Amino acid sequence: MGGRHVASVRRLLADTLDVAASEAALARAAHDVVAELGTPERLSGLLQDLVAGGGDPAGCARLSYRHVLGFDKLLLIDGGPHHMLRAHVWHPGARTPEDIHNHRSPLASHIVRGALRMELYADGAAPGAGAAAARYQESLSPGTADWLLEPAGEARLRLVQVAEYAAGSSYALPALTLHRAWSTAPYPTVTLFLETGAGRRRHTDVFLGAQAERHAAAVPKTPLDVKEYLAELESVIGLLSPHPA
Repeated sequence: MGGRHVASVRRLLADTLDVAASEAALARAAHDVVAELGTPERLSGLLQDLVAGGGDPAGCARLSYRHVLGFDKLLLIDGGPHHMLRAHVWHPGARTPEDIHNHRSPLASHIVRGALRMELYADGAAPGAGAAAARYQESLSPGTADWLLEPAGEARLRLVQVAEYAAGSSYALPALTLHRAWSTAPYPTVTLFLETGAGRRRHTDVFLGAQAERHAAAVPKTPLDVKEYLAELESVIGLLSPHPA
């Protein structure tokens, strides 16, 4: 079953992203899509449809969880290998900032409510330049989809850009871009996040500062059940209302 908003969003995602295109073109297209869908009114309509059963609550709940990097990750539309549309909810006091990392595919994000700070990094700096960091390869366990983190040597990373994103702004990144982001608002930040591209990498790269505590070899991923998932969606609808609690 699909509600009016769900059906409209599915068509937009398929028409825009299920095409053969370069990574740069897909990132630009994803940027335009999240900017269009990320107004509080448009996102609230989609979430209300999903709460009413207009999507796939059971399937989306299985891929929604409290992310190890410090935010709630709620799958809204599962486009298989081509795209996945999520809402991210960053709570005050959550772990900040997240680890420096990249992604499996191009991405775009729109700040619907609150604010984010983003840092971009360059890898492979000249000897002695940049800050020392421990490199990990992050993958998913075939049986449980837990995060697996395998040490992959040392690196040196150089901070190349710091950006502030307020509500109503968007950004897009190629898959290999090293970055970290965190909420700077004193209340929950909500972002609409879109990964796209059929050629997803098998792993991502994660970096910790030389003085940081080593990562565990595996980090459990606990999916939400359907009741928890729908309650989270209702909570986000409340945050997007003109006068959120």
